[in-house]
Amino acid sequence: MYLMWTFGPSTGQSQSYLGIEADANFWWWQYVWLSLLCMIPWFVEVCMQIYPASSTALYTSRNDYVQSFLNILFPLSRLYVGKEVHESFGHTAIYLFYWVTLMAWKLFFSYVFEVYSMVLPTLQLCDDYINFPDQSFAKMCIVLTMRWLPQFLVYLIDMSIWYSVWQAFAGTAVGFSDNLGDIKTMKDIRDNFGRAPELFCQKMLSPDAGSRRGSAASFMSKSGSFGSESQALLGADPHQLQSYVNRLLDVRIQKWVMFASAWNEIIDHFRQEDIISNRERDNLKFSRFDGFSQAIYLPVFQTAGVMDDVITALETPRDDQPSGPTTDLDFFKPIMEHVTMKTAVFEVWELGTYMMQKVLGPVHENDIQAITGLVLKWTESGTLSRHLTLVKIRQAMNSFIQLVTILEKGIGRRKAAVRTRKSVEPTPKSNGKGMRKVMSAKSLSLTSMEGEKSFQKSFKESTEKIVIIDALRDQARDKFRSVVQAVKGILQYVEHDAESRDVLDRLTFLMSMENGFLWDDAYASDRLDFLSKDDVFKEVLTKLSGLVACHPDDVEPKSKEVRRRLTFFVNSLFMDMPNAPSIHDMFSWNVLTPYYSEDVMYNKGDLEKRTDELGVSTLLYLQTLFRGDWDNFLERNEIKDHEKIWSKKCVQETRIWASLRAQTLFRTVSGMMYYEKALRLLANLERMDDVTTNDLLGEKFGYIVSCQIYGTMKKNQDPKAEDIEELLHRYPHLRIAYIDNIRLNRSGTAVSYSVLIKSDGNGGVEEIYRVRLPGNPVLGEGKPENQNHAMIFTRGEFVQTIDMNQEGYFEEALKMRNALQEFAKREGPLPTTILGLREHIFTGSVSSLANYMALQETSFVTLGQRVLTKPLRIRLHYGHPDVFDKLFFITRGGISKSSKGINLSEDIFAGYNNALRGGQVGFKEYLQVGKGRDVGMSQIYKFEAKLSQGAGEQSLSRDVYRLCHRLDFCRLLSFYFGGIGHYFSNVLTVLTIYCVVYLMAVLAVFDMEKIGDRTITPMGTIQMLLGGLGLMQTIPLYATLGVERGWWTSLREIMHVFITGGPLHFMFHIQTKAHYMSQTILVGGAKYRATGRGFVTQHTPMDEQFRFFASSHLYLGVELAAGLIIMGIFTDAGQYAGRTWSLWLASLSFLASPFWFNPLSFEWNVVVSDYKNYLDWMGGTTGGPSKSWSQWWTDENSFFKTMNFNSKMFYFVKSVLFILLANGIRTSELCKANLTLNKPFVSISGVVVVVAVLLALRGVFNSAQGNLPYAARQTIGIVIFLGISVGILILFLEDSDFMRYAIAGYYYAGAFCQLGLLFGVKAVKNVYFLHDLVCGHIIFIPLIVMAALQLPHHIQTWLLYHNALSSDVVVSDILRYAQKSQKSGGDEDEELVEQVAELRKLLQKQEEMLMNTGLMAVDKSRVTRNESTDAFAELVSPGTGTEVSIHQPAAQRQAGFGGGGRFGARAFSMTGLDVWGPMAIGAGDDDDRPTNSMGTYQNMEIQASRGQAKSDEAFSFSQPDQMPPR
Repeated sequence: MYLMWTFGPSTGQSQSYLGIEADANFWWWQYVWLSLLCMIPWFVEVCMQIYPASSTALYTSRNDYVQSFLNILFPLSRLYVGKEVHESFGHTAIYLFYWVTLMAWKLFFSYVFEVYSMVLPTLQLCDDYINFPDQSFAKMCIVLTMRWLPQFLVYLIDMSIWYSVWQAFAGTAVGFSDNLGDIKTMKDIRDNFGRAPELFCQKMLSPDAGSRRGSAASFMSKSGSFGSESQALLGADPHQLQSYVNRLLDVRIQKWVMFASAWNEIIDHFRQEDIISNRERDNLKFSRFDGFSQAIYLPVFQTAGVMDDVITALETPRDDQPSGPTTDLDFFKPIMEHVTMKTAVFEVWELGTYMMQKVLGPVHENDIQAITGLVLKWTESGTLSRHLTLVKIRQAMNSFIQLVTILEKGIGRRKAAVRTRKSVEPTPKSNGKGMRKVMSAKSLSLTSMEGEKSFQKSFKESTEKIVIIDALRDQARDKFRSVVQAVKGILQYVEHDAESRDVLDRLTFLMSMENGFLWDDAYASDRLDFLSKDDVFKEVLTKLSGLVACHPDDVEPKSKEVRRRLTFFVNSLFMDMPNAPSIHDMFSWNVLTPYYSEDVMYNKGDLEKRTDELGVSTLLYLQTLFRGDWDNFLERNEIKDHEKIWSKKCVQETRIWASLRAQTLFRTVSGMMYYEKALRLLANLERMDDVTTNDLLGEKFGYIVSCQIYGTMKKNQDPKAEDIEELLHRYPHLRIAYIDNIRLNRSGTAVSYSVLIKSDGNGGVEEIYRVRLPGNPVLGEGKPENQNHAMIFTRGEFVQTIDMNQEGYFEEALKMRNALQEFAKREGPLPTTILGLREHIFTGSVSSLANYMALQETSFVTLGQRVLTKPLRIRLHYGHPDVFDKLFFITRGGISKSSKGINLSEDIFAGYNNALRGGQVGFKEYLQVGKGRDVGMSQIYKFEAKLSQGAGEQSLSRDVYRLCHRLDFCRLLSFYFGGIGHYFSNVLTVLTIYCVVYLMAVLAVFDMEKIGDRTITPMGTIQMLLGGLGLMQTIPLYATLGVERGWWTSLREIMHVFITGGPLHFMFHIQTKAHYMSQTILVGGAKYRATGRGFVTQHTPMDEQFRFFASSHLYLGVELAAGLIIMGIFTDAGQYAGRTWSLWLASLSFLASPFWFNPLSFEWNVVVSDYKNYLDWMGGTTGGPSKSWSQWWTDENSFFKTMNFNSKMFYFVKSVLFILLANGIRTSELCKANLTLNKPFVSISGVVVVVAVLLALRGVFNSAQGNLPYAARQTIGIVIFLGISVGILILFLEDSDFMRYAIAGYYYAGAFCQLGLLFGVKAVKNVYFLHDLVCGHIIFIPLIVMAALQLPHHIQTWLLYHNALSSDVVVSDILRYAQKSQKSGGDEDEELVEQVAELRKLLQKQEEMLMNTGLMAVDKSRVTRNESTDAFAELVSPGTGTEVSIHQPAAQRQAGFGGGGRFGARAFSMTGLDVWGPMAIGAGDDDDRPTNSMGTYQNMEIQASRGQAKSDEAFSFSQPDQMPPR
């Protein structure tokens, strides 16, 4: 309107239009208001973007006018889906702030570093065009486009980089707000352990737990006695609350008891899983002693080292200490304010006095009771510090620690005598009441403890003088005397205070009693014999030893897995978790696992089978990888001979142990069935009887494994079917669903059924349901169809989908009841219909490659999904272990879409469906499930290819189309960058690298790097952007690890990733994603790729690597390297390294990663073998793609036949670029020859003719060689090859122009061959053969050089397996064994028994060598009887006249090794240490010898009399024939 007025009729100063006469100002404002009127719909849209609930109200309006308007302008509104897709305004404001700040920073950064840097070159180009008449406008436009294109591409991709940075900031903030990472170490557990019981009972037990009304399983026993345990926590478990909770009156004590019960069950399951040893189990568990004053005693790991802190606190002077007389309240103030210190002091006092009473026995009972009674009296009266010099208590405690240590080491290994040595008269009981009732450090009410019963057994006292050799007794006496002396030294006022004097007298009397422990040998030895058979005493002694003698670091579990699980469990108690309802009121759920034909359980054959590549058995690999777990397994099953693992008693346990450490169905099922055990434990804590518990278990939980082809396995007698049935018998509540296809007639007509089976309890299988189907249900993708057919058998309100490579943990299963309550909450306007749970990747310890995958997945499944949930509110369903609202989904399309191809990534479509139909997705990190990932290069490659192809199919789906039309703008950005946009960004990243290389090369070749005659300014900004922005991708990983492990630990992990080649791995898979994403969009062909679940650490041959990675990586790597070399030859800009380092890094990652992450790639024999196999494969003609390059090439490029014209244009542009570059090289001055000055000796045209003729003969020879004899074929082939080679060499030497022509010809050939592929020209195949042959040798040359140097092989092995080596895994042993096997052609399946026999032969030879050197004695020495040895013999074998052989300990020998004693079958060093050790010796002939110097006094080795030493047995040394092995 404004323009029409401007050019309309004029009537003086004003103009008229449409009959209105007004000035310009009037018409300008008319234009403005009418324009704003047209913009009203867009203003309304902006308001709806800011307040998305308004769009939902509009779409769900029932007004006919509104619906008519929507039907016309928004046709998608007629769909049933997509009506309610909005968030609350509070949530919207948060993610609006997220994206507004991100986009503001992106625009600022892009202007400064991407746009502004191009302003000056653009002005200069335009200035030249305007001021110089010979400048072409087209040329200026092309050059401007070439210079701006890289900046434009970076402008497009840097948004994803900044998204990852903002994601790290937001994820860190949310993680800290959720209390993630509050508990990172075992020290953090100890510091917060006192708060755990309160939180456990508050959150994980129902409100009436501990006080259920009228329950038949009440804690409070009517009898009030410590009766038998009538009901166990898990049915048959010996732990029972009945025997001690009836003594508890305080609610806080009940909470500690219930938490201790759950904690001990967790630790017991750790032991059953063999991730801790028996000793570690004892250190981690709460202790319970019947008849003692406390119901429970804190775990050793909690109280270890606390007594040292107590003594330090007593010794340290305090500034706030009053100047007057010090009272106990002031003196013990630091201890009383620390709960753990108080508890540790009380436990040491109670258990220490118990130990003293038991060791000293009934003879000293009165004295011990009197002394302890007085000390307790001083404590109650607050005068303890007046009677004892507590600042000097450290010496007494040190002596006490030494006593406890000696007893703890010796009692457990002591062998008691057959009968006692001396009768002991019963001592009358004291008039006191035993140990008094005292107040514990935790202010718990404690009951009295009765004194020990007197020693009952009596025998006839021997009248003979007996000398008894008992090292343990003598050492215990010495340490006990030290304790008494130290206690006497801290007594005060013994002259004036009667009670202190009484204590001193009793201590003195105790040390001087002739018939007491300190002087009566028989009595003391009998006491120790008696205690060695007392299990309660040994448990108390172990607990006491941990209390006083252990450092906190010594009692922590060695396994990183145990520490991780314990810290996560304790940390989760401090997180925001819904309180648990009662089991009656909790939601019900089922677990569903799809299974096809993966491993169920490893059998003996699987474990002993050796792979051709690795050369070691699977069992040996697992034993090496999980060395600590294997030792714990042997300890648990009491296996001392490794050959017995296949005995009938242990074979099943061995299979289970191995299966639990691989990605097997058994691991998944056993982990998920922890849910049942957890519910049983919770039911017992809430005091439900067994009948009620069993009824509720069937109602609240069920587990269904959908074994799709179980029926086929059964018919084919597949061992996997038997293993599946074994799972049914092992877990009675497990159900198996499968598809049963029954053939009805010979014509092939069949009927399909969905069948559900269970164990019948008698070793058989019972069919529960059989549902007839209209046909074979597997029409689309297998996995979703497998889930869908079994969905009808789920009976719970919710369904948790668990993949076959996952595992569960018992401690996490306890929290599932809380997690289900998340569905009862509503954090926004829409109901929660999917609950996402955290995953832990458990396969990261195998190698650095597996660690990269684990870190990548950890970053996504924790921080990535955390941010998508809060604050972005766009998390979808990305796979298992999410929990679905089953009632919501089965009425809205189900949980799995299964159309072939388009639903390749079936999980994400459940998320799309949920969002479109009005569901909300939650994500909680207080509960975790284990997840296995791919660990080999090829496995990871297939996995990334599957995800990329799935993302490509998603971008073409109607689900994404509908969702993108309904999301508001900011959530749409979150959806894009948090999902398929990640893959598009990878495509753009690789495209940017490609364009930058070729544009720099073209500018250099055509001499257009400078603008006019101006000085060249190197454009290094783009390199800094590519490199710097790439490094920023590590920020989310750093934030993820920093929140949970600490920032310093996270930084070390990131540095380790960089050092071991992590950037090469991640850049390599950027191209993997880009290749398959673009290929899927251009061509299609998405398909499921089975990656396998096994351990992959063997070497992959070169020909297989080439088949895998040539099309996607190797070709591109060679192409980029060639372009960078061309650019380096022609450039005049300088600073080549600074401008190309990131591009060379990309090229290197594409070429080197497949070989750097391939074990043994730099081993000489392996490289030679790979080269031979590669040449055989290149020359092969039959056998499929794995045996023939020709057939592989045909299959690899078959997609060009079905490619549409639009997709072919992309490759056509690539060919034009090749021709442009080739033409520039051809017309350049590179290697230009001056034939006038340097006349060639040989005619160039003649040589060209000869080479052409030889090439023609080569073609004729190839077609006719089948009819020629072998000798003629070889001779003619060699002659033609040499002729062509010599001819080409002459051309290059005589005329350097041919060098330029050859380089240009490379690009011409690439262009025309590319066009030939597009249009189906078969002749290009020969050119590609030559190209692949050259590419293969380009790769092999560095491999051969590094293999010859040998050092790179060791560096590669260390870096590749550093992550495993740091976890006490010796993978290098496996690789060394693999090398040995490959050198010897190790394809024989030798038995483990033969290996052990070989080892024993080697050890026997080594022992013989030692005997020859005089380092091993073989003579036996006898000792003449004397009084001591007579008594000793009488004790060992009474009534017999057998001569006793007495061994002389090595530590007591002074001169000779050969005389005076027998060493047996072991060699000892000069220090008396075992040279070989029990591991090397195995089960030898010396098992009957004592295992320690303080063992039983019956078998004690006695030093021979000096007078009987023979002079001719002195030490002599002779030169051995051969040196013993190292």
